[in-house]
Amino acid sequence: MKTENQKAWFFVLPVLFLVAFNALVPIMTVVNYSVQETFGNNLFFWQGLDWFEQILRSERFHAALGRQFLFTGLILAIEIPLGIIIALSMPRRGIWVPVCLVLMALPMLIPWNVVGAMWNIFTLPKIGMMGYFINDVLGVHYDMTQDPLAAWITIIVMDVWHWTSLVVLLCYAGLVSIPDAYYQAAKIDGASPWKVFRYIQLPKMKTVLTIAILLRFMDSFNIYTEPFVLTGGGPGNSTTLLSIDLVKIALGQFDLGPAAAMSLIYFAITLLVSWLFYTLMTKDDNK
Repeated sequence: MKTENQKAWFFVLPVLFLVAFNALVPIMTVVNYSVQETFGNNLFFWQGLDWFEQILRSERFHAALGRQFLFTGLILAIEIPLGIIIALSMPRRGIWVPVCLVLMALPMLIPWNVVGAMWNIFTLPKIGMMGYFINDVLGVHYDMTQDPLAAWITIIVMDVWHWTSLVVLLCYAGLVSIPDAYYQAAKIDGASPWKVFRYIQLPKMKTVLTIAILLRFMDSFNIYTEPFVLTGGGPGNSTTLLSIDLVKIALGQFDLGPAAAMSLIYFAITLLVSWLFYTLMTKDDNK
């Protein structure tokens, strides 16, 4: 019986230790703050689980969490189908393949804070091209600084523009890996385009779709920079997502105990929903 050579792990162990150290130390610090109160001068007072109870009973937390789930749900509902459609429309061969791939990757290369600043200027009603076009050319009232619905539409469109490319590239990778023999067999059987998609392309994309959904859920559920730069959580608190509210509590109010407790609850919700997504999408693979 041939034994596997495990020596390669020695090359990976330094990186694993470094990543574990960089992850564990901040988490331990947050856990420490979540069960204590501090008034400065490095003085701490034991609070137990009081901060967790306060956060879980807070209407402010429930409202921010609801907005966060609404945002993430809309993002997944738009970006996943749109990414599949665009990937199916892209050429599989020829000189246009690299052109399309580069164009798809361009939005993801722009830093998050720059994306928020770009869309902020682009959509302002007085100086922005999009704001001017909607208000003065189309005659539709649009002002994301005053109208909560306009603010929501703007942050959704911004995120779709910025991150649909990730779904497209993942789905495209799954599509080009399908052997031509599958399409030839479907053509011989007279399968319609819908049946080719339903029984050949979609099953073959299942793995990459699982990755795409998990990545987009975690990223959109923990998004902060783009909506904060774009709207600052306004108008009012209409676009104050859970991440923005957490930063306001931690840095704006300097309530480190409640902020630490909220961040741990936030982290637990992210892990739980990600696990549910993964379990539901891979349950047929375990049969």
